[in-house]
Amino acid sequence: MTTFEPDSKIAFLGPEATFTHQATLKHFGHDIQVEGRDTIADVFDAVSTGRTKYGVVPVENSTEGAVRVTFDLFPNYDIHICAEVFLQIHHYMLLRPGTSEIKRIYSHRQVLAQCRRWLEKNYPNCETIETSSTTLAATRAAEEPESAALASVLAAEKYGLEVRHANVEDSSNNITRFLVIGNEPVAPTGDDKTSVMFALADRVGVLYDALLPFKTNNVNMTMIESRPSKSQNWEYIFFVDLSRHASDADCRAALHELSDHCMFMKVLGSYPRAPRG
Repeated sequence: MTTFEPDSKIAFLGPEATFTHQATLKHFGHDIQVEGRDTIADVFDAVSTGRTKYGVVPVENSTEGAVRVTFDLFPNYDIHICAEVFLQIHHYMLLRPGTSEIKRIYSHRQVLAQCRRWLEKNYPNCETIETSSTTLAATRAAEEPESAALASVLAAEKYGLEVRHANVEDSSNNITRFLVIGNEPVAPTGDDKTSVMFALADRVGVLYDALLPFKTNNVNMTMIESRPSKSQNWEYIFFVDLSRHASDADCRAALHELSDHCMFMKVLGSYPRAPRG
């Protein structure tokens, strides 16, 4: 668990009862001060300006892939990844007690995607409406007749909603990974990961050459993602996760060799490996 002072605040992609809120409570416990933020960028801002000590943001889902906004923000901030959190995701159809007919279903875009097949099979004639969070979807279901939300059981408890259907996600192995971001690096624990971002010059075989040092130094790469650089068309920034701490000799050697091929390279952070689920 990431350490923090008792009076420290933690920002998360809010509002309360979202899955990011649940991931925050899973990692830090319930005896903390939290601040829900409207966007992932707001969480980065809160941490980088020192308004909160840590922030918690989603980064990838096992069925829907990368949370692109999170990756796109890292080049703009001098910030560290301090921890990761895996959360088993279950979605519930929530509605006001006594509701008999459902005409519209609210939820976050990612949740609607994760429940797409279930919705097509069970509610093919209902309108699906995207909201900025599952918590906002729950408030809409609480306020509007003939409406339902796909959200967490925590949202059902918070807004007095009835659970009509449980575990409506298409994949039973639906897990979201979250990152804890902060301003200070984390010491090695003996079972760590390292996240790195880098950009490469455009030449034949450059990505192969850049990744080869991980093989030759016996460093396992557990994730690779690419995003447009935003500064030049058709240039990309690569993100990789490695199963070592950056201070380990083999990882340090691999990163040194990688840097020889890069226009720029930055270690985003080394942090304890978290159990999945």
